[in-house]
Amino acid sequence: MDHPVVAREARSARGVPTDGKEQAGGGPLTARELDLMNAYWRACNYLAVGMIYLKDNPLLRRPLEAEHVKPRLLGHWGASPALSFVWVHLNRLIRKDDLDVIFVAGPGHGAPGVLAPTYLEGTYSELYPDKSPDEEGMRKFFRQFSFPGHIGSHVTPETPGSIHEGGELGYSLSHAYGMALDNPDLIVACVVGDGEAETGPLATAWHSNKFINPVRDGAVLPILNLNGYKIANPTILARIGGDELEALFVGYGYKPYFVEGSDPTTMHQEMAATLDRAIDEIRALQRKARQTNTPTRPRWPVIVLRSPKGWTGPKELEGHKLEGSWRSHQVPFGDARTNAAHLKVLEDWMRGYRPEELFDEAGGLVPELRALSPKGSRRMSANPHANGGVLRKELQLPDFRAYAVPVATRGATLHENTKPLGEFLRDVMRQNPASFRVFGPDETASNRLQAIYEASKKVWMADLLPEDADGGELSRDGRVMEMLSEHTLLGWLEGYLLTGRHGLFHTYEAFAHVIDSMFNQHAKWLDISKNHVKWRAPVASENILLSSTVWRQDHNGFSHQDPGFIDLVTNKSPSVTRIYLPPDANTLLAVADQCLRSTDCVNVIVADKQKHLQFTTIDEAIVHCTKGIGIWSRASTDAGEEPEVVLASCGDVATQEALAAAAILRQRVPDLKLRFVNVVDLFRLVPLSEHPHGSTERDLTGLLTADKPIIFAFHGYPWLIHKLAYRFKNHGDLHVHGYREKGNINTPFELAMLNQTSRFHLVIDVIDRVPRLRNKAAHLKDELQNTIIDNLHYAHEHGSDRPEISDWTWPD
Repeated sequence: MDHPVVAREARSARGVPTDGKEQAGGGPLTARELDLMNAYWRACNYLAVGMIYLKDNPLLRRPLEAEHVKPRLLGHWGASPALSFVWVHLNRLIRKDDLDVIFVAGPGHGAPGVLAPTYLEGTYSELYPDKSPDEEGMRKFFRQFSFPGHIGSHVTPETPGSIHEGGELGYSLSHAYGMALDNPDLIVACVVGDGEAETGPLATAWHSNKFINPVRDGAVLPILNLNGYKIANPTILARIGGDELEALFVGYGYKPYFVEGSDPTTMHQEMAATLDRAIDEIRALQRKARQTNTPTRPRWPVIVLRSPKGWTGPKELEGHKLEGSWRSHQVPFGDARTNAAHLKVLEDWMRGYRPEELFDEAGGLVPELRALSPKGSRRMSANPHANGGVLRKELQLPDFRAYAVPVATRGATLHENTKPLGEFLRDVMRQNPASFRVFGPDETASNRLQAIYEASKKVWMADLLPEDADGGELSRDGRVMEMLSEHTLLGWLEGYLLTGRHGLFHTYEAFAHVIDSMFNQHAKWLDISKNHVKWRAPVASENILLSSTVWRQDHNGFSHQDPGFIDLVTNKSPSVTRIYLPPDANTLLAVADQCLRSTDCVNVIVADKQKHLQFTTIDEAIVHCTKGIGIWSRASTDAGEEPEVVLASCGDVATQEALAAAAILRQRVPDLKLRFVNVVDLFRLVPLSEHPHGSTERDLTGLLTADKPIIFAFHGYPWLIHKLAYRFKNHGDLHVHGYREKGNINTPFELAMLNQTSRFHLVIDVIDRVPRLRNKAAHLKDELQNTIIDNLHYAHEHGSDRPEISDWTWPD
């Protein structure tokens, strides 16, 4: 079954045989090449089936018995044959043209189709010597797959050559394009599953071709595998007409090629011809752009590989179709241990690959097949880009202190916290022109990071209009990545980081939830890589800046008010996550420098873009951020004495309100012994036994170990602090004020009052919690309650806060 484009494009690509000998079946492969490549593919498929089913008798040198079969059968057979099919064909071109190629398996559950060639190439045995290239090593290789205490059924971090797991579908293509950025010689072959192609993140990622500069970037070769089915349903793209599918990819800006069928001989020739053509076109497009130094947007090739689900598996079983059906998506039949007839089907299936022709007496791959693998780091399973930490170089960072906001009088100067950060990042980009990028959805200027454009514009390979020159900040040579898809942006960044580079992603706080599950997947990848896969070198941390925060979304309303992304981050392993809430511009600079130097973490920084009071000099900020939590003596009144209450803050707006509350208390209750504590690193609240970076046991502020009331003004949801602090010595006397899902179109202070985080609410809580103040300060409490009512009425009448609120400064 040939699509018309096959005849028009793929078949015309057939060229001169690589060794000058007679071609087989009219394709570029000689009969000998075809036989060897097909045999290598048979070996891959044999190993794939063995991984799913067997725990013993790996080479079937004895009759297969029930006890040789695993008691629990897990894994995905359906996508595996096509994955190894593509791998075998890429190996041919790598050897022929000395290509630098990395492989991305979108159908990550098809791990057997990737693990098999990594084992046959020898990389797996090099990294895991007990999985040696012999019968005993193969037995252990089979047994470990989807087996308790060993590896999962995905292309997990333990898999050589992989930087994409695919545990959650949708991110393979954006990851692939991120790998290609600033990697001019790299070709990223990305196999996209047709089920995966139905996800939103994958659909937007097709547009990544509008951001590849052929002068300085590598290339991505997407290979869409249409095998027709998901776990229990047909796939959309496999059930639309060929013309419609072709039009879809033409509309996306690609040049599509189709390879379709099921007969191995025909498919090998078609795939070889099509890959020859696609790689030749990629090299020609790059060569033209680089010779003329003229970056344009070409139509990059894309291959549609239509092959049966569970290709080469049993055709049917007991009247039910298996190959080419959803029934072969996972384990085609799961009762081989208890059903003798099905055990025989399994044995016939595996013997059909003729393992005796593929493996020698010791159980290793026969020499003529071993010769088909590339050598050394040209093996896709050993490509250093797939272990990007070995390529990572430290950033050349300017001195962040040079961008500091002058603070002569603390709490009196207003400044946009993120604006100096933008100036710092501008010079980071200047000093690292091929290894640092900033990613964000159309909000670089909105988040006050626009100074970055002085170093580099926004990359834009689509059409340019004359009016773009008037402030559009677009350029073919740009390095700032903007697209209104958080999924694609973060996918680009992750691919960029995992291949050894550095970067930062920024977005509005409320909409960071769009990438909740992407963050989950990356944090899990880092956790396994850092703590369990010792051969993976550390990669630069994923730095996420959340701005346009909840407390300054009073004008946009309820939909823009959600600080909950950090709640999600605290669910992940604390060895690979950090959360910073710097209270002002200088602490933000110190935090940013620290994050850009770190490895193997996801650093989340929460800092608002609007003008806020500045409280720390740059030297104070450095000390404070180094500790992560500290006493602010200038707001405290307990020096040398036992405090009656601890007033804590975390976050820029929360800190300002807490300081205003402290000022009221200092004035109206001058004999109160108050200790003021500020938290920058939220995970300093996690006990040492649970987090390597922070410690309640070493806390010197009294916040974590105090036996006095703690009033905590927090940026986010109050219950997050309670979750982190459940092991505090006096958790029962911890009272957190934060966002309580109250708000819409409000003034900034009205929003604080509605959520009981205002300075007046904090003072009232202190009065209620300090026993001697409950009666003594009753008049002050009543006065503050009246003040709250008055300020609410004022906001609704005037549309603004009272000047004494909006213009408040620290009274000292």
